[in-house]
Amino acid sequence: MPVIDRQQPAAEFQIRPAATDDSAEVDRLYDICVRTAAGGDDATEMFDDPRLPGEIFVGPYLRYAPDLAWVLARPGRPASGYVLGVADTVSFERTLDREWWPALRDRYDGETIRQGTADARSWEWITHPRTAPAELASAYPAHLHIDLLPEAQGGGNGSRLIRTLLATLRAQGVRGIHLGVGKANTRAIGFYRHLGFEQLAEEPGSLMLGMRLCD
Repeated sequence: MPVIDRQQPAAEFQIRPAATDDSAEVDRLYDICVRTAAGGDDATEMFDDPRLPGEIFVGPYLRYAPDLAWVLARPGRPASGYVLGVADTVSFERTLDREWWPALRDRYDGETIRQGTADARSWEWITHPRTAPAELASAYPAHLHIDLLPEAQGGGNGSRLIRTLLATLRAQGVRGIHLGVGKANTRAIGFYRHLGFEQLAEEPGSLMLGMRLCD
């Protein structure tokens, strides 16, 4: 997911665990997801149902990997960003196949979704979920998603969020992590490479990056 890490003072932002049992916080993270879903820009107006991106990239992580979910927020204010991860991508994807995706298919009516829309592309993901290649998931079993609103971009906030996640994964003995990023998002690619991620594979329109965490 896209991140821009401009160097601007942002010391007032703090990192804390996501309040996964707080419906208001969950809704806020869904909102951040759609507000950064257009290559880092606000995609709210592109969706008939702006919750759909969050159903794919936020909800399952809060439900099944709450110990790897952190938010960035000013004290007493709603979250302005988050990082979400899972330690075992293969196990996570199997759980979603059993529980998360079937529930979404029952909740949404695919026949009412307009073809060729952002909603339709999300519905395609829900009905035909993408999975990590087996070789990649074996060598780099963890993966992450990170999104920051413009107000939180800068001051190293993105770096601090990711390093918080990486430290926890290392403590758990996870040997590697991967993520996908759009080829056109050169700032995000540079950001990840600065953190130590290396290119692992190339797909149409995107790159797969990874980092070794433990031997």
